[in-house]
Amino acid sequence: MADILILTTGGTIDKLYFDALSEYQIGDSVVARLLAVARSAADVRVVELMRKDSLELTDADRALIADVVRAAPEERIVITHGTDTMTQTAAALKDIPGKRIALLGALAPARFAESDAAFNLGMAFATVQVAPAPGMWIAMNGTVFPADRVRKDRERNSFVAV
Repeated sequence: MADILILTTGGTIDKLYFDALSEYQIGDSVVARLLAVARSAADVRVVELMRKDSLELTDADRALIADVVRAAPEERIVITHGTDTMTQTAAALKDIPGKRIALLGALAPARFAESDAAFNLGMAFATVQVAPAPGMWIAMNGTVFPADRVRKDRERNSFVAV
């Protein structure tokens, strides 16, 4: 059993753009590379669940995420996710007992030089390690929010407390 399970679901963090006129694709997860660049020494297990934009996630997808979290032997779980429906997935996971869960996303793909992806991953990674008790958080914009008290403000392109 690893100390931390990282589940990847897709979203902007893993998006690839080929040129200004092309459609994006969600590529291989960047999580392992970001952890290597950060020289993380933590014992992690990375599981790629899906490669979807969060606007395409279904109730069945959220049920799958919840089933994997429930069945995981790890208590600490980090989930990469698209930002548009991150709070919906958090709501679907909120009643899973005994887990410290942090969701994160990115407002710019990790492959972009000026991305928030690595910072958000670090915030989520730290959150599940230092959280004093099981619970659910969203790590975005330099803040760790209780997952039931945050929303994405599309006008500001930022997460804000509610």
